[in-house]
Order: sequence, then structure tokens, then C-alpha cells
Amino acid sequence: MSTENETPENVSIYGHIKSFVHRKGHFSEGQRRAYETLLPIYGVVYEPQLKTAADWAQIFGNDHPIVLEIGCGMGETTAAIAAANPHINYIGVEVFTSGVGALLKRIEEQGIKNLRVMQHDAVEIVRDMLPHGVLSGVHVYFPDPWHKARHHKRRLIQGPFVHQLALRLKENGYMHCATDWQNYAEQMLEVMSGEALLSNTATEAALAGYIARPEHRPLTKYENRGNRLGHGVWDILFKKTEIQ
Repeated sequence: MSTENETPENVSIYGHIKSFVHRKGHFSEGQRRAYETLLPIYGVVYEPQLKTAADWAQIFGNDHPIVLEIGCGMGETTAAIAAANPHINYIGVEVFTSGVGALLKRIEEQGIKNLRVMQHDAVEIVRDMLPHGVLSGVHVYFPDPWHKARHHKRRLIQGPFVHQLALRLKENGYMHCATDWQNYAEQMLEVMSGEALLSNTATEAALAGYIARPEHRPLTKYENRGNRLGHGVWDILFKKTEIQ
């Protein structure tokens, strides 16, 4: 989904390089209505102010475990996971308005109560609004691969960000990434293996550090199409083993 253009707006005012660029996409009337009417209900506004675990419990109306999903796309997977796990709270982060509208539309249609949506840079949300030890899990599914070598610095999964995510995980909390770009999968595995707070859950030597798709990550239409064409998908699952 990358446009891979270099513009000043791609660099955050906080100094980090953004892993996305703003682009105009198709915005259906249904998505527009959902965006305008449901974002005030299910949306959480970004603010550079740390929220405590109690603050997040108030937002959700309960103290269930919280999982952060970064890059919801059009919301198919995010909504399916939240609907299947009503005992877990989900924060879905998506920067593109059409995706936010589509996810909100799914929330309404499926009657999902345990999902909140944020439209902002995930790096800033993690840094500014999530305290250490608040998350039970992190999902990063099919992030922009920025496939050109000169743009790899824009990839979301980088050592400093993975460390910040690890700090926000509870003990035994997990970080699950998936990509259909082998080069990015190799980078993800290297970066996450280098994070002292995380350990790889992979046990099958034949999978070389990766895991088979776990049941909690549903297949998307896009992935099914890729499977039929023989495209690979790599899942990586690490857990936090030590609180610091």
C-alpha cells in the first residue's frame, strides 16, 4: 500500500521517520457515515498524555486484557478477532480514513463492544499514551513492506520501536507479526530476536524461527488469494519473559 514518496510530512515532528505516507483512497458513503457518526463513540483521540491502566479500563468499561493491533487496514481481521474474543479488549490503530471508516462500519454491523479505534501514528500512541506493562498482546499484520532497499528505514518493525512495545507488554504478553514479504520477515525475526525482553516461541526447527499461522489470526481474502498463487506468508510470535 506504499506510495514510497519522500516528502517532509513523512518525518514526524517528534523526530522519528513515519512508516506511512498520507494518500487519498476511495471513501464510500457507508464508510463516510460510519466515520462521522461512530468515531465519536468508538474512537479514542490521540493526546500526548500518558493514560494509566485505570484510564484504559474506564475507556473500555472493564479491566479485561488489552491487545494493540497496529495497521488495521480495512478492518476485516481486526473485527473478526475482536468479535471472536469478547473477553479481550482491542485497540485498533489505523492512519487512513477509509480504513477507519470501514472498521467502524464493521463494529456497528457486527455489534462489537470490545474494540476502540485510534487514527494516529502508532509510534506516538505507544510512546505517549500507553504505560509500561499495560498490554497483553501486540498484533502487526502485513505492515507496509517498503520493499525498496533505500526505504527499509521506513519499515515499522525496527529495534527501538520493538523495545518500546516490549516495555508495554505484561509478563508473558506476546508480540505477533505477519508478512508476505520474505525479506521483511527476515528483518522482523532478526530485530525481535535482538530484543532482550522477548523470546521466540517457535519450536519447529523446520520453520527456522517462524510459526504456522495461529488460530487467532484469521485468513483474509487477500491472503487466501496469495495462497492460491503460491505466495508465502511468515508468522512470527515472541513472548515477554521478564519484567524490567
